[in-house]
Amino acid sequence: MVKFGIDRLLHESQLRRPLAGRRVALLAHPASVTADLMHSLDAIAGLGDVTLSAAFGPQHGLRGDKQDNMVESPDYRDPAHGIPVFSLYGEVRRPTQAMLDSFDVLLVDLQDLGCRIYTFITTLRYVLEAAARNGKAVWVLDRPNPIGRPVEGLSLRAGWESFVGAGEMPMRHGLTLGEMGHWFVRRLGLDVDYRVIEMQGWDPVRGPGHGWPQLERSWVNPSPNAPNLSMARCYPGTVMLEGTTLSEGRGTTRPLELFGAPGLDIPAIVTEMQRLAPGWLRGCVMRPCWFEPTFHKHSGQLCAGIQFHVDRPDYQHDEFRPWRLQALAFKALRRIKPEYDLWRDFPYEYEHDRLAIDLINGSELLRRWVDDEQAVPEDLDALAGADEQAWLEERQPSMIYR
Repeated sequence: MVKFGIDRLLHESQLRRPLAGRRVALLAHPASVTADLMHSLDAIAGLGDVTLSAAFGPQHGLRGDKQDNMVESPDYRDPAHGIPVFSLYGEVRRPTQAMLDSFDVLLVDLQDLGCRIYTFITTLRYVLEAAARNGKAVWVLDRPNPIGRPVEGLSLRAGWESFVGAGEMPMRHGLTLGEMGHWFVRRLGLDVDYRVIEMQGWDPVRGPGHGWPQLERSWVNPSPNAPNLSMARCYPGTVMLEGTTLSEGRGTTRPLELFGAPGLDIPAIVTEMQRLAPGWLRGCVMRPCWFEPTFHKHSGQLCAGIQFHVDRPDYQHDEFRPWRLQALAFKALRRIKPEYDLWRDFPYEYEHDRLAIDLINGSELLRRWVDDEQAVPEDLDALAGADEQAWLEERQPSMIYR
């Protein structure tokens, strides 16, 4: 039976001894729950030997009340526990001096999705940097990477760091949040009191979860559009849709498991995908579908699209490569309809001068490959393959769970 970091902290008093006499803050979100589904803030507040002095919420808020990107959360006082709750996705994204003055040790209990663009790892980097400058301790109460160990995608290029790009890693990094903290400390040369309360019994490889302990733990949305494990598996590819005019399914009950738009010729797109790179389609089943978003892109319009099914008995975790699959869909659309207005030009995560698709991928390379009439799948495969191999070696010293 797998034990998450929060459960070990609650049940093993010796782990809490270094917290005695120190003010403790918690960085958490809606999926920060114990094995019996109590929110971590309430569980820690109920301990008699921990002085809880503050709480922090990342993007979407401590309680997960904010639906979309760039919808900020305010600071407030928690009515049940009487402590300040500071937003790290409001007026600031890095903790201020006043926030840092509220604690001695920050506990980080965030369920990540294993994808570079998911902003909780950026928030972890920011609090580690601030803690190093101010003599604060950071403990990560570790949780699974729900999509396991596979690595995929182009690595972020130097100079492309942003709130959706915390460091030079590929889209699918294959680390837990605790392991990612070790990588940040090492990569950035941080002099910080950093500790991971490790999980016990986590197997990042074994099916059917392949990273997520199915039948052992309930899935709780870490953000409003992360409703299930299928979304998490697709996300390293479908998140790129946020930088396009295509719907990623926001406003439906299956966000980020599908894509589409009014008037798309789905049979032609599928045929072209099969012609260009049949090997990139392995691991999942693609199903042509129709959907009508109730909000967000193409709201109220019937969209022709494709859903990626990754919850079937024939799902192959090690074969499924969502980043290549979604990139291939872009390439197929560009081939059959070169004039299609694909790239969405709008402010994205507080960036106004660079295209969202480039911020998401950490460079212009993916977009240029899609738009280049002469570029073929082998070209992208060569670029990404080199980055993936380099990251497999780079991440080794940070790995806890072998």
